[in-house]
Amino acid sequence: MSERPTIAYLTSEYARASDTFIRGEVEQLRRLGYRVHTFSVRKPGAGELVSEEIRREHAQTVFLLEAGPLALALAGLRAAVTAPGKFLDAVRSVIRAVPPGIPRRWVRRVSYLLEAAYLAEWLEARDVRHLHNHIGENSAVVAMLAARFRDIPYSLTIHGPGEFDRPTLLALGEKIRGAAFVAAISEFTRGQLYRWCDPEDRPKIHVVHCGLDEAEWLAEAEPVPGRPRLVSVGRLSEQKGQWLLVEAAAGLRARGVAFELVLIGDGPLRPVLERRIERLDLREHIRMPGYLGSDGVRRELLASRALVQPSLAEGLPVVIMEAMALRRPVISTFVAGIPELVVPGVTGWLVPAGAVEPLVDAMAEALAADPAELERMGRAGAVRVARDHNAATEAGKLARLIAGADAAAPHAHRPQAILTR
Repeated sequence: MSERPTIAYLTSEYARASDTFIRGEVEQLRRLGYRVHTFSVRKPGAGELVSEEIRREHAQTVFLLEAGPLALALAGLRAAVTAPGKFLDAVRSVIRAVPPGIPRRWVRRVSYLLEAAYLAEWLEARDVRHLHNHIGENSAVVAMLAARFRDIPYSLTIHGPGEFDRPTLLALGEKIRGAAFVAAISEFTRGQLYRWCDPEDRPKIHVVHCGLDEAEWLAEAEPVPGRPRLVSVGRLSEQKGQWLLVEAAAGLRARGVAFELVLIGDGPLRPVLERRIERLDLREHIRMPGYLGSDGVRRELLASRALVQPSLAEGLPVVIMEAMALRRPVISTFVAGIPELVVPGVTGWLVPAGAVEPLVDAMAEALAADPAELERMGRAGAVRVARDHNAATEAGKLARLIAGADAAAPHAHRPQAILTR
């Protein structure tokens, strides 16, 4: 491959404690020789900056809304004056991408246009030749428009489940149509995208897994501890299902099972969980340390017998890969891409989403299992992660897709071809 093009990443909110998959991918592309600039629509809260790695990424990221209304409006005015044809095409496109309805959707249309114009000026100043967006929600509209202003290709990584909760409202098919390519994080995700795109756009959808850095994660792990501890890692939210863990913890205590449960993360469900833990008198069994950086998550996983993730809706959680890389089995649910990694009896346990008693059964089995059996499952999981979720390998796939999009840009992915559809 010739000289690597300068590329940019855009998300709605970056860098956060939960952005492990994006930060890792950006780092791998930089190792491959790409200059990668990061942009975010909004600035995350200070509570998200839990490690030096995250603070470093945060410091070099441009936050679009931090520019203020005047700077955004002036960027939009410059775009309208200097390139009225492109601006009119962008207006038509944002109308298609944001369905009509309540008045605030018109405000969103204007906001997306101005943010895109402002971003396009940054892309031009940094000679960016490809724009990649993670998550196919609001920031994907901004990416699509900014790439159009700049006459460069853009691409998407789709995770789910948010995109699949409201695909029509998010104009998912329009975003796929305009993209040079789309990376799906699992086979399940690709299958869902097939439902919402035109048949002729299906070949542009490729599976590019979230990956782990081999030096950081895919290494020898410590023996499974005898201590009856389980850990869960994730944003404290309804879709992650931690409230089911609290109910399952009450079920374990009712059975007389000795256990400790560590709930790592923070989020809107925290007050609800704390009240329920207090009401069920489970404070001696459940610990909630909040967000932890990579080192803290690794320590807690190694100190546990298994990871337990009772998700109700998912893409494919990176923490499952992290646990398996450390040779810890996983208890999770038959949801989205999770069964592509968690195989019952091989790498862990799968239970029906939302079912408390099967979750209690699986947790009790993991707590009672011989460490040798847990280590057997852990080794099997590490093999699967090394094979399918190596960050360098997956970044290489993405790099080849970017190179192909860059080569095709003068022909297949010119903005006019997209907008006149």
